[in-house]
Amino acid sequence: MLLGVAVSLASVSAFAEVGGGGSDVEGFAQIEPEGLAPTGADMPTVGGNLGNQHYSGLTQITQHNLDRLGPAWRTHVSAVEPATDDVGQQTTPIVAEGVIYLDTPNGQVIAVDGKTGSAKWKWAPQEFGTNGTRRGVSIGDGKIYTLADGDRVVALDKDTGEEVWVVQPEAPNGARLGNIDKVATVYHDGVVYVHTNDGSRGAVFALNASDGSYIWHFFGGPDRGVVFTDVNGNSVDAGATWGPLLPDGTDCAFEGRSTPWMHGAVDPELGMYYMTFGNSDSCTSSQNGSLRPGDNLFSSTMVAVDAKTGEYKWHYQSIHHDVWDMDNVHPPTLADIVVDGETRRVVFYGSKSGHHFVLDRTNGRPVLPVVEQPMIQDSRQHHAPTQPFPARRMLPECLVWEKLDPENIPGHPWRAVPNYNGYQPDADGNLVFNPDSYVAADEPYLTYPDGYPTDHRQGCMYDPQWDLPILSTTSQNGGGDWSNHSYSHNTNLVYFPYGTNPVAHWNGASANGQRAIGQYQTGGILAYDASTGEVRWTNHLGTDMSHGQGPLTTASDLLFVGQIDGRLLAMDAVTGDVLWEFQTGSGIAGAPITYTVDGEQYVAVFAAGATNPYGGSVTQGDSLWAFKLDGAYTTESGSQEGPDTAPLSIRRPVQGGPVDGDDVDNTVYLARGSRTADSNGQQDSTLQRAMQPTHLRVPVGTTVTFLNPGRETFAAFPNELPHCATQYFEGLFNARLDPGESFEFTFDRAGEYFFNDCTDPRPAGKIEVYLEPQDVPGALRFVPSRLNLGAGTGIFTGVNGVVTAILDIPAGYVFDGDAVLRTPLSETPVPAASTRSNANRLIVQFDKADIDNNVPEGDAVPLTLVANFLHNGVQAQLTSTATPEIVK
Repeated sequence: MLLGVAVSLASVSAFAEVGGGGSDVEGFAQIEPEGLAPTGADMPTVGGNLGNQHYSGLTQITQHNLDRLGPAWRTHVSAVEPATDDVGQQTTPIVAEGVIYLDTPNGQVIAVDGKTGSAKWKWAPQEFGTNGTRRGVSIGDGKIYTLADGDRVVALDKDTGEEVWVVQPEAPNGARLGNIDKVATVYHDGVVYVHTNDGSRGAVFALNASDGSYIWHFFGGPDRGVVFTDVNGNSVDAGATWGPLLPDGTDCAFEGRSTPWMHGAVDPELGMYYMTFGNSDSCTSSQNGSLRPGDNLFSSTMVAVDAKTGEYKWHYQSIHHDVWDMDNVHPPTLADIVVDGETRRVVFYGSKSGHHFVLDRTNGRPVLPVVEQPMIQDSRQHHAPTQPFPARRMLPECLVWEKLDPENIPGHPWRAVPNYNGYQPDADGNLVFNPDSYVAADEPYLTYPDGYPTDHRQGCMYDPQWDLPILSTTSQNGGGDWSNHSYSHNTNLVYFPYGTNPVAHWNGASANGQRAIGQYQTGGILAYDASTGEVRWTNHLGTDMSHGQGPLTTASDLLFVGQIDGRLLAMDAVTGDVLWEFQTGSGIAGAPITYTVDGEQYVAVFAAGATNPYGGSVTQGDSLWAFKLDGAYTTESGSQEGPDTAPLSIRRPVQGGPVDGDDVDNTVYLARGSRTADSNGQQDSTLQRAMQPTHLRVPVGTTVTFLNPGRETFAAFPNELPHCATQYFEGLFNARLDPGESFEFTFDRAGEYFFNDCTDPRPAGKIEVYLEPQDVPGALRFVPSRLNLGAGTGIFTGVNGVVTAILDIPAGYVFDGDAVLRTPLSETPVPAASTRSNANRLIVQFDKADIDNNVPEGDAVPLTLVANFLHNGVQAQLTSTATPEIVK
C-alpha cells in the first residue's frame, strides 16, 4: 500500500551506486566493503558493511517512484529440497555477486539467485544436525561460514554449498568456549569471528578462514589475576570484580554467562574488533547479585580487541553489576562523524536500556556526554551507587502511572499495570502510591540518593528489587534488544528500533523477570542526530521492533524495515513518515537488504516468523521476498501481497487456556494456584496463575463472581490475607475482599478484561467476554456484485477505491459502531473504512487495497460482514455472508 509520497528529496549521497571493494587472496576477489563505505551492488555482511551501518549508496528506488515498487519474486526456502516443515527464523540475508545466502528455518543454508529467486544450492548436513535459531552467515575467501549442532563451525564452498571444513573449536588450555549456536559469523581479511551463547561462560573467538584453525579467544567472564590495561593506561583485574570465590570454590565469573549474543564490528583501518557481552546470570540468578559484589566485568560491556591477535584494547561497561538483564548486546555500529567541528571515529553502543553511548572507538571514551547518575540501592544486592546515563535520553526513563479510565485505552506506551510498586487505584481510578502496600517490606534496606524526588520507587530505570516484584523500564525485552541499528551517511542520523515491554524483577523470577500480564507490548523506531544525541523523530508503530526488526537506510533517504505482523515498510528517513507498506504474509524478524543485478536495484527481506515477544500468535513462514521497480510477481490468490497475518497477542497473555464459565459456575478464585488443592503451597498464592481460572470465557451479559476463598472453600488451608480484583486499564471494578468475601460484576460488552491483585500484583487473570453471532441469511449484498480488485498499474499500490457492503438490519437493532469483513485467506478481519446506518440498513465501505490480498479470485467468494448492535439495550452481533465475484 502506498501511504504517501514526499514532495521533495533531500540531497542524494555522493556514494550512489558504489560497489564493494576488496583485495585478491589466492586468486579470489573478496566480496566485502572496504571499511565503513556504503554498500553498493552487494551487501555481503549481516551488518551491511563491516561497521554494521545497514546503509546503502543505491539510489534507483526513491520516494518519487515508490508507487512502482512491487515484488519481483518469492521463494519458499523450506520447499527447496531437502525440504523441511520447520518455520521461524531470525536470520538476516547477505548478498554477493547477485547471490543471496541465508539460513533456512531449521538452520540449513541456501543460496538463491538474486534476480530470479531460484535456488542455486542448499546445504543440509548428513552426519550432524543443524542449529534451529540462526542470525546469519558470512562470506569471504570463496566460502560461506555458518554454525551447526555440536558446537561446530562450518565453511561451505560459496558456489556449490559443499563442505570445505568443519571444526569444533577449543581453547588451547582445554577451556570450553561456550555454546556455538545462533550468532551470525563475521568474516574479514582471512579471519572468521564467532560468538557463543546460552553457555555458562560466553566467549568470542577467531578462526583461520582457510582451515578453521584456532587463532584467539576472549572470555566475557575473565580469569582471576589477569590485569587488563587499556589504551588509556587504566588497569583492572577484571576477575576480581566478581567478588571473592564462594566457600565451595565457585567463581561467579565462570558461571555468569556474559554472553556475546550478537555479532561484532570490524574497523579495518584501526585493526580492531568490537564485541558486546551480555548481563551476568550467576550465583544465583540474573536478578540476584548478592553473591557477586562488584562491577562484574565484562558483563554488560563493550570490549575492543586487536582483530588479528585478540589483544585487549579497551572496554566500556554500560551497566555496573547488572541485576536487571538489561544487557546491551546489539551489533555495534561504527561511523565517522563530526562533533563540535571535529571528525571523530565513533562506535554507537546500547540497546535494551534505551541508552545509546557514542564512544570514541580508538579508546572507548564517551564522545557525547555521559552522566554517572546516583541510584537507589538495596543493601542486600550490592548495587553500584551510580549508573552511566547518556546526557540525552532517547526513551522514557520511568513508567507512567496513568489513571484507569475507559476513555484512555490503550493509553501511554509506557503506562504501568496497577498495583505494582504500590501504585493502587483510588476511588476515581488514579494510581496513587500506597506506602503500606507490599513494597513496605523493602524500605529498611533501601538507600535513596540525596535530592531524590520521591521517597519510593517509581518504576524507573535500575530501580532495585529483592524478593518482591518491582516493575521498571525498559525490560529484558525492551529498548532495542538485539535489533540492528542503521547509520545514514546522508542524514547523519542513527535509526534505533525499540520495544516497549516493562518487566517486574525479583530474585526468584524466571526468564529474567515477569513482563506484567495484560500490558501492551508495543514499539516503534526513532532517529537521533549522531553528532548531538538529539532525537529528531519517533514513530511508535505499534508492534515490538526490538527483536531483529532492523532498519536499512539508503542514499535516497528511504528507510526499509520489517515488522512482526508481516509488513515491510518504506519510511522517509528524514521525517519517519511511512510512505509504502507491503504484507508478506508472515512475521519478519530480520533486516532487509538491497543490491543490484543487471543494473536493477532490489530490496529483499526474509519473512520467516519468530516468537518474541508475541509467542505462538506470530504467523510463521519461510518466504524470501525480493522487490524492484515494476515488479510483477503475483501470489496464488492473484494478488501481489500475502494475506494478512493472524492477530498478534499485543497484550501480555495470562498463563493457561480458556475455561468456559459454565464449567466453574462463573466464579474466579483469587490468590489460589489451584481450584481444588487444599494445601499450604496454594494458600495466598503469588504465582502468575494464581487466579483460578486465569482465563475465564463467558458470553455478554454474564455475571462473574470473584471470591477470596476462606475456610468454607478450603477447610485446611484457607486464604488468610485480603485480596483484590483490580480491573485494568478501564478501571471497571476494584474489589478488595477479606477471606470468605465475594464480589459480582456483570459484563455487558464484548472484550478482554484483565485484573490483578493488590496484595501482590503477580497473580493476574482475564475475563474474555464474547458475543454469540446471529446469522442473518440473505441480508448482505455488495454493490456492485462483481468486485474488481485489480491494479490498473499492475503494481499492488495501484489497487484503489472502495468496496460497498449493504446489510439489511432487522427491526429493533441499532448499530453499535463496529463492523469488519471476514475473508477466506486471513484470520484477521478487514476493518471498515467508513460506516453509516439508519433504521433499516447498514452501509459499510472497505478499502479495496485492504481486501485484495485476503481474497482469491473466483465466481463466488464468501465474504462475511460482522457488525455489533444494541438490541433492547443489550449488545448483540449480527453476521451475514454474500458471495460476490472477485476479479483482479
